[in-house]
Amino acid sequence: MRLRKKPWAEPLIKASSEFIVTKPEEYQSKWQTRFSKKAPIYIEIGMGKGRFIIEMAQKHPEKNFVGIELQTTITAIALKKQLGLRLPNLQLIRANGSGLNEYFAPAEVSGIYLNFSDPWPKKRQRKRRLTYRSFLKQYKEVMKPEGIIEFKTDNRGLFEYSLVSMNNFGMFFKEVYLDLHESLELGKENVMTEYEEKFSKKGQPIYKIEAGFTPRSIK
Repeated sequence: MRLRKKPWAEPLIKASSEFIVTKPEEYQSKWQTRFSKKAPIYIEIGMGKGRFIIEMAQKHPEKNFVGIELQTTITAIALKKQLGLRLPNLQLIRANGSGLNEYFAPAEVSGIYLNFSDPWPKKRQRKRRLTYRSFLKQYKEVMKPEGIIEFKTDNRGLFEYSLVSMNNFGMFFKEVYLDLHESLELGKENVMTEYEEKFSKKGQPIYKIEAGFTPRSIK
């Protein structure tokens, strides 16, 4: 998703340091200080307008959440929502998700969400995919041994690529859904993103993978 830059976006980000960080490397190993109480930290890479991460923070006050987004205007839209809610367990980052191991210390993160990431469909673009092995290496570094990556997409090609990439990396699969909304058990939580709602209404299947780096993660 790309939006035209809005003149109000950058000033809003600069004026809202209570809820947003633009130099996340300064908080490596110190993220708990950004929240009202110490709790497990879960991050979303590419949060878009923030619907998913905000709803997760509302539903789970016992956890702390961090939403990461590179694009300034989209980040500012998510920030506007947080400024209205002022959730004490939610922080935002305006930065590139490729620097994750510079932002978080080893085992500082309890879980990672990858929702409807850019599929980068051309073969020469595969290194940009958020499930490419260099990204998986970073996730493994910053996540606790029992941590889980939750990946959702509507793109069959990216889904198949991610399955292979994770398998080749030696990951353990907890759940694999070929059609999430059809196969989800009754009562099991599924917080949707803007994209997910849009695509599912059109009848497109939503693919999901839950995987970790150790056998402990799938118990």
